[in-house]
Amino acid sequence: MAYLKLIRVHQWIKNLLVLLPLLAAHRITSIESLGPAALAFVAFSLCASSAYVLNDILDLQSDRQHHRKRRRPIAAGKISVQKASYVGLALFFAAAFLAFRVSFWFAATVGIYFTLTLAYSLRLKRQVVVDVMLLAALYTIRVLAGAVATVVIPSFWLLAFSMFLFLSLAMVKRYSEMLVTLSQDKQQAAGRGYSVNDLPVLLSLGVSTGVAAIVVLALYINDPVTARLYPMTFGLWPMPPLMLYWISRVWMKAHRGEMHDDPVVFAMRDWQSIVTVVVGGFCVFAAAHSPI
Repeated sequence: MAYLKLIRVHQWIKNLLVLLPLLAAHRITSIESLGPAALAFVAFSLCASSAYVLNDILDLQSDRQHHRKRRRPIAAGKISVQKASYVGLALFFAAAFLAFRVSFWFAATVGIYFTLTLAYSLRLKRQVVVDVMLLAALYTIRVLAGAVATVVIPSFWLLAFSMFLFLSLAMVKRYSEMLVTLSQDKQQAAGRGYSVNDLPVLLSLGVSTGVAAIVVLALYINDPVTARLYPMTFGLWPMPPLMLYWISRVWMKAHRGEMHDDPVVFAMRDWQSIVTVVVGGFCVFAAAHSPI
């Protein structure tokens, strides 16, 4: 169990984003595309786990001062740094092998992801605003990697929506961490560039980028090109209100101090988030299928 926690298998759900370009292009049932997509998911998951292990090694001292992260296997002393290093290297080489099996360009995309993650762990996580923008970019790279693996050209709308949404969620993560710092009567979190005085700015930036993602979604629905993929386009119109409700609820929870510092983990455990995803999926399915 300690090793499963070390590689954070539960975080692999984030890598389902590699399937998003196939889904958006209505090619999710294409047998010839699903094979590379599945291999891309496994390769990206192994690479991400390798990056998590590296991050835990580099953040060992600050993790031991964190109220939750001190329970991580390396910080808690359940796994030595040496053994964790071996695990991280094994995951990295396995990811590289599978990535090249998909394609050279997919392997290059995975390499860019790992390089950015390394830069984040070594330096950029301490840079105000740069850190959250990089976190949003790392999520969006998953979408790009899926597009490269399945040879699908992602639309501007998809990439813009992803960047704004993930930037808002990255702000949620930082905001929640700083609220915990404030509750501990500290002015600055260990290993971060923010202080508790930045909370109002994080709140305003996070809410505004979340609303920007919803505006992008609404503009996409209203784009005449969208009707080519969705004959019943009006079936998509419940999506913006659904997203507005979810983003508003996430930020309300964060402001009350009720948010897990990883909003993805929160969404996986929150029944209202799950219902929102199911209803949204039904809207997309209904819009894509003409009743005639």
